[in-house]
Amino acid sequence: MEPILSVKELGEIAKEASYKLKKLNTEEKNKMLASIKKSLLSESENILRANELDIKKGRENNMPEGLIDRLLLNNARIEAMAKSIDDVIDFKDPVGRVLSMEKNYAGLLIGKKTVPMGVIAIIYESRPNVTLDASILSLKASSAIILRGGKESINSNIAIADAIRLGIKNSGYDENFVQIVKDTSRESSRELMQLKGYIDLLLPRGSASLISSVVENAKVPVIETGVGNCHIYVDDEADIEKAVKIIENAKTQRIGVCNAMESLVLNENLSDKFFEMLNEVVEKYNIKVHADEKSISKFKNAEAVTEDDFGREYLDYEFSVKTVSNVDEAIQHITKYSTGHSEAILTKSYERAMKFLEEVDSACVYVNASTRFTDGGEFGKGAELGISTQKLHARGPVGLEELVSYKYIVFGHGEFRR
Repeated sequence: MEPILSVKELGEIAKEASYKLKKLNTEEKNKMLASIKKSLLSESENILRANELDIKKGRENNMPEGLIDRLLLNNARIEAMAKSIDDVIDFKDPVGRVLSMEKNYAGLLIGKKTVPMGVIAIIYESRPNVTLDASILSLKASSAIILRGGKESINSNIAIADAIRLGIKNSGYDENFVQIVKDTSRESSRELMQLKGYIDLLLPRGSASLISSVVENAKVPVIETGVGNCHIYVDDEADIEKAVKIIENAKTQRIGVCNAMESLVLNENLSDKFFEMLNEVVEKYNIKVHADEKSISKFKNAEAVTEDDFGREYLDYEFSVKTVSNVDEAIQHITKYSTGHSEAILTKSYERAMKFLEEVDSACVYVNASTRFTDGGEFGKGAELGISTQKLHARGPVGLEELVSYKYIVFGHGEFRR
């Protein structure tokens, strides 16, 4: 049995490995990714056995079904993970791009060029597919990575990481490009957050408490990936049949994801027909509705909403309802309770749609579409490491382009400053 390395030891190894990784060209990195795909598929039975252990333990600990769904792996999901590797291979290399080149007053030619971050770390919960997504994106972006998953998915994460490392080794490169923290104690998480000198970028992905802990305690640069209290506003000029289908998709396709709808904002002039159709969805999935005073009588399965309900990310078959008079009140409500993730307006009014797009300040704002599209793959960016709700460096899906930094390259002909 291999010894469990300390977080600092992992950092030291990752730093050394990053110097080798940044020397690889696009063809070499794609060769490595193809080898990882082959290894992932060949090791799928081991991965599924490990996942069964995590699922069993989750059920023993009464884990909510939404989180069980996040944790679950099956053949279809592993096939989808493998397909995501092909997508990353096909994407342009984000490293080595010259973004600009200009001459200054002294005759210096000053360029701006993308470069690897160096060592990326990610702290995440529940979803073992993140182990693969984070690894392949970091490798394509020429950065080593340290993975620190949660205890609820530790067996799955280790099995996937072992398959990735095997794929790297089989392609002739250093398996230490990808490492995993096997210690799931809080102390290991805190150590990783504070590993100055080794970690160049840290991403938290998970619950509000995890993200808050990282933001408050990290001593290394962080991209804050936020929780998703996602809103859908149904205007009185909406196509109600399309609206109900969008709501059903946004709420029920996968309940345990950050881009699922959690808050429904309804115009007070919506027809009885709309509520009849919406109640069919509520009954179909046995959804618990937290409704305000104006709407509670219109739902068959509702309880009075509280102030806390409006700000919750349920990750379950639940949503809150707020009734408003117009789009301005809808925007006001969303502004107050939004986590800055994804919001949508459903309307046939061009003016109201444009107003909503202009005034709602979230990472992703939709007109007549489900918030479930907030995803790196759906945006054509390939796999992603989370949805950034901050405004510095990265916002929205954090994909390849957000995982590189840049440096200035300056060409002279003997110039010196006077």
